Amino acid sequence: MEPNELWHWDVVTLPLMLRYVLNLLAMLLLIRFIYFRTYRKSNFISSFFLFNTIIFFVAFMLNKVEMTTGAAFGLFAVFSILRYRTDGISTKDMTYLFLSIAIGLLTSVSKGSLVEIAAIDFIILLLTYLLENNFIVQRELTKVIQYDNINFIKPEQHIELMAKLIERTGLDIKRIVINDIDFIKESCAITVYYIEKN
Repeated sequence: MEPNELWHWDVVTLPLMLRYVLNLLAMLLLIRFIYFRTYRKSNFISSFFLFNTIIFFVAFMLNKVEMTTGAAFGLFAVFSILRYRTDGISTKDMTYLFLSIAIGLLTSVSKGSLVEIAAIDFIILLLTYLLENNFIVQRELTKVIQYDNINFIKPEQHIELMAKLIERTGLDIKRIVINDIDFIKESCAITVYYIEKN
């Protein structure tokens, strides 16, 4: 191998590998220590990592032909929507999919230094962690419950009804909405809004 070829290999490959290591580290923190720790779901983890890796390398190569970051992100965002819209993926899973795409794109095609890229990745990860752990806003979830007693459906009895629902479900219920009332079966569907306990 000639000296010029060796120099070219080092100049191109070393920054690529350093960026990819940084990308993998950011993904490991995002998926293993934020996503999985919060939701305990593993069925999309491999998809997140594969999407991220493919997008990282394809965007890196497309960037060689002067494709802008915005154009690359738009291309893969559209592709991911078309791929996952029929798979029943939740809003949260879709959010983490886009985070995986964004980290891969930012790390591969950003013109900044490795320190600047690491700082951007850190800000994304920190904000995600704070939001997922109720440090900024409390995460309010909903659940529909079939309740077998319509004696407490009057508005003035909602506080008593909430107390009974909290006792029976153990959820930290903040408010309720009564959706459907079946007077024949003496039951009703209640949407409860509760704060997830860490």
